[in-house]
Amino acid sequence: QVQLVESGGGLVQAGDSLRLSCAASGRIFRNYQMGWFRQAPGKEREFVAAVSRDGASTKYADSVKDRFTTSRDTARNIVYLQMNNLKPQDTAVYYCAASQNYGLGSGFAYWGQGTQVTVSS
Repeated sequence: QVQLVESGGGLVQAGDSLRLSCAASGRIFRNYQMGWFRQAPGKEREFVAAVSRDGASTKYADSVKDRFTTSRDTARNIVYLQMNNLKPQDTAVYYCAASQNYGLGSGFAYWGQGTQVTVSS
């Protein structure tokens, strides 16, 4: 099993930036694709971003691809989500997830506890 712990969430104003971190343990980090998802109150969980096992490839939801960037530090077992120009519609609980699939954005079986991001107008 892979254990995932998110951090870095908080309350910010529209236009601000925020960086989320996800620390992984329990399995070999480089064998997993890492992803980010979010869930707003009353809405279903949605895909945000993913980074491949070697960090060479990324995938983003259309709503965030020009503002968010995900990357990984394999040596330290950490994945990041850099969020720029935040908007009120970005408000949600953000989750880190791990997948053994090679196709980006699929097969996530392990999940963190989530971290709250709130963006005010």
